[in-house]
Amino acid sequence: MYHSRPDEEYVGEPHYGDGSLYVSPPTRTRRRLILVAASLAALLIGAVAVDRAAAAHAESRTAKAFQDGMGTADRPSVHVSGFPVLPQLAEGRLNHVDLTAHDIPANGTTRPLPVTKLTVGMDGLKTSGSAGEAHARSVRATARLSYADVSNALGLEVSQGDEPGRIDATAGLPLVGDVTVSVTVSAAGGNRIAFTDVRAEQGELLPPLKSLLDKALDEPIPLRNVPAGLHLRSVTATKDGIDARFTGRAVTFRPDSSSA
Repeated sequence: MYHSRPDEEYVGEPHYGDGSLYVSPPTRTRRRLILVAASLAALLIGAVAVDRAAAAHAESRTAKAFQDGMGTADRPSVHVSGFPVLPQLAEGRLNHVDLTAHDIPANGTTRPLPVTKLTVGMDGLKTSGSAGEAHARSVRATARLSYADVSNALGLEVSQGDEPGRIDATAGLPLVGDVTVSVTVSAAGGNRIAFTDVRAEQGELLPPLKSLLDKALDEPIPLRNVPAGLHLRSVTATKDGIDARFTGRAVTFRPDSSSA
């Protein structure tokens, strides 16, 4: 007589007990897909790493060229925008590059006023065949001039004024006293900052003090610590200093390419 076995086990199939889940091994197609996906992921990671390395190299070269040209103690920070960067480099033109430099020194009459901070945004930056030279389709830049440096350049004590677009300037002479005047700052031709509309704020504007102020403020200050080809568009007095904003098109950067 035949007797059925309800708990009969099947040869060749794993048994995990009651309530267990049987997991079949991956099929050949699934294994192939997993390998392909893993390979693609590895290639993508490798491509990103190579692209980032290329971007870092471009940033380092740009920073060194700027440092050599402007004579900064520290290299500026440079960021190349856009991904991927390799196709941009292959075409010989970077879509956008941001640069921030600090403490650009004065250099006698050639560059009479230091720049505390310079931020530059460059579109279409193209490296030429000449080492250390590059061309940008368009550029926007802002130069921060500290009140301490402006004071040294003018021979007056300069600070932010009470009204927008104005600064306070204090002049003093022995036996005469001090006088503080309010002055409008504005952009003048030739990348210069002009000082106009002088108003006495505190103290008596005696003839010796007036003569001192006239000598200091009559002649605009030239701003030459910026790359050549940039044009001063506006000047703003802030709590930290005077911000000078520049724009330029078809600008060439080369060693010692400061404004003349």
